[in-house]
Amino acid sequence: MLSVSGLTISFEGAHPFTAVNDLSFSVGQGKTLAIVGESGSGKSLTALALMGLLPPTAKTSIDNQESKFQTLRTGGQGPNLTRGKDIGMIFQEPMSSLNPVMKMGKQIKEAILVHQKIPNDAAKKLAISWLDKVRLPEPEQMYSRYPHQLSGGQKQRVMIAMAMCNHPALLIADEPTTALDATVQQEIIRLMQYLQQEHDSAMIFITHDLSLAATIADDVLVMYKGEMVEYGPAEQVLKHPQQVYTKALLACRPSPEQKGYRLPVVADFTEGVLPPQVPYNITMPGAALMDVKSLGVWFAGKESFNKNGYFKAVDGVSFVLNKGETLGLVGESGCGKSTLGRSLVGLIPVNAGQILFNGRDLAAMPGKEWRDMRRHIQMVFQDPYSSLNPRMTIGDALMEPLMVHEIVPKNELRKEVLRLLELVQLPADATNRYPHQFSGGQRQRIGIARALALRPELLICDECVSALDVSIQAQILNLLKDLQQKLQLTYLFISHDLAVVQYISDRVMVMQAGKIVESGDATQVLKEPKDEYTKRLVAAVV
Repeated sequence: MLSVSGLTISFEGAHPFTAVNDLSFSVGQGKTLAIVGESGSGKSLTALALMGLLPPTAKTSIDNQESKFQTLRTGGQGPNLTRGKDIGMIFQEPMSSLNPVMKMGKQIKEAILVHQKIPNDAAKKLAISWLDKVRLPEPEQMYSRYPHQLSGGQKQRVMIAMAMCNHPALLIADEPTTALDATVQQEIIRLMQYLQQEHDSAMIFITHDLSLAATIADDVLVMYKGEMVEYGPAEQVLKHPQQVYTKALLACRPSPEQKGYRLPVVADFTEGVLPPQVPYNITMPGAALMDVKSLGVWFAGKESFNKNGYFKAVDGVSFVLNKGETLGLVGESGCGKSTLGRSLVGLIPVNAGQILFNGRDLAAMPGKEWRDMRRHIQMVFQDPYSSLNPRMTIGDALMEPLMVHEIVPKNELRKEVLRLLELVQLPADATNRYPHQFSGGQRQRIGIARALALRPELLICDECVSALDVSIQAQILNLLKDLQQKLQLTYLFISHDLAVVQYISDRVMVMQAGKIVESGDATQVLKEPKDEYTKRLVAAVV
């Protein structure tokens, strides 16, 4: 189906560099090749090269490409409009790939009309049939909806329909399930495999999740800094890895056996010196820091502007969070996890119940008093890039809360910024750089530093490692554990990743449709779940 030999991608300019160097691989009809590696290893650039979507500054060279489509030589626009017809691509972030002002069905219809000579009405029927084929509810109504009206998993299904609607011979999936919860991830993988088998398509599946690669791939290609490290049958590469880097990626993933210990990172293996496994100091949780009672957060329903109908995103939730502990919160997308977290820091108004923090009811607190309270409760968001001001240097972004809350005198601001950067293990010269000049893992460290600037007692981490590759994820989890011991922090850790939650949490709550359906010791709940919903979540883990 496709054989590539000696692919090299370089960028010229003031600081020229080679992003992909002498890469060779092949994928057969009906087969799946998984390309795995850390962020920045060249995985996505390889996919973009195959699609002819590299930026103008990129320079591509290749020894040989054998396939019926010559995208690497023609830039994706050959005589048969290769891109979109012979090769389809599912991108990592559907929200940024879909047109926000165009209805979902019309976007699929547009892709059909470009490559198939059929009438407009027939294209619309075909688009609706694809919405049904990717198992979206009410496909006729879904045709007329906009991207913001769909959940993350539903948007990803639309992207799959757009990529597959012209029956491409090769499907490229670039991290299609990274930010999805376990059950939705499982559904998306099953759907892709079903469509692949139905049309006998080849697939290149790009991921940093090696356990996921093991379930879907026939062959695995491991990349590091633009070069091939290991390549072969999936079972051989992932069960009997030969290279140190592959072994490191497999070891970085949190496991039940590593709970209470520092996670290994890739550098530990590549430098050839594995640090001894030293357990973290076990500290008993203190008195109650936050006591939430029958909390309710409601949103206006679809027709509730004329009726008194409300969607209860958080419905009668009660829990106690003790000083010095980490409380995990898990559940599927749309269950109310993030809404609960945002309501606790005053970003969403509360409709019912109490939030007692050190004895004060935050739910009844006037807006003006929240400014002082935010010194004690801070949040680390899922996407640090969108939560940082792109026009502010990191130094200015860290100084801003220090000045607003008068944490330190003006003449000590720079010294405090440097202390915060050192705390999250970033260099001092980071102060003069902008968010786009950092990697995803570095930006998440900056988000943590900004939250710590106010010296809070409680940190709410909302999916703060979900989009990071396993090595960077391990670094951030180690950092959070180190900071908790050093600063006596309390965490509410929101995530859909059960392995991460089990590793970092003392206790865990499971949320479904706005309610807490199960809670208790993290290991016990996730190893021996009692509620049927929790059992489904655990069973869905790859």
